[in-house]
Amino acid sequence: MATETGLRESKKQETRQLISDCATRLFIEQGFERTTIAEIAAAARVAKKTVTNYFAHKEDLALDHHEVFTQGLAKAVAERDRGEDPLTALGRTFRAALLEHSPVVGFTGPAFARMVADSPTLTARLRELHDRREAALAAALADAAPDAPAIAPRAAAALIAAADRLLFRRIQELTLAGRTDDEIEVALLPEADHVRALLGAALDEPAF
Repeated sequence: MATETGLRESKKQETRQLISDCATRLFIEQGFERTTIAEIAAAARVAKKTVTNYFAHKEDLALDHHEVFTQGLAKAVAERDRGEDPLTALGRTFRAALLEHSPVVGFTGPAFARMVADSPTLTARLRELHDRREAALAAALADAAPDAPAIAPRAAAALIAAADRLLFRRIQELTLAGRTDDEIEVALLPEADHVRALLGAALDEPAF
């Protein structure tokens, strides 16, 4: 029984990945707005309903790791080392993602970055995901400092999320300018340190 359940789940994940891969290829080739769900279904050799069962919104076919993205900052705070302040944990997590060239911090490759930049729908969706990322961080900071004034975690989250968006956009900007991932890493390491220093001064760590 366990084996059968595992096989079913594995098959579902394979189908989901296949649909996502086909959608991304078509979005890059044709543009997000011009690509239809029917075309994606045909490319993946599944029914249109199968596509919508796995992806409730068309935008999710392009930005399909949105849950990991929106919860990323909050998770770094919630799972930080014992005695570690949130800003240090966030900086450590960002640096690790930067060194890994993770898509979560903006390493998407030039074709994908151009696809998003050229699509008003995806650009708007990305802004929404950044807003949700900030809201999740505010909740995590509130949990980390239950005795702080109610506005404090929201204010801190707003500052941190603004810096996070800036670094994300910086990586996308350099990607679109033709810089390699290794070149972007070299450029971003000191820039990220500078931004974190500004945040530390603004937030007067360890305030949270």
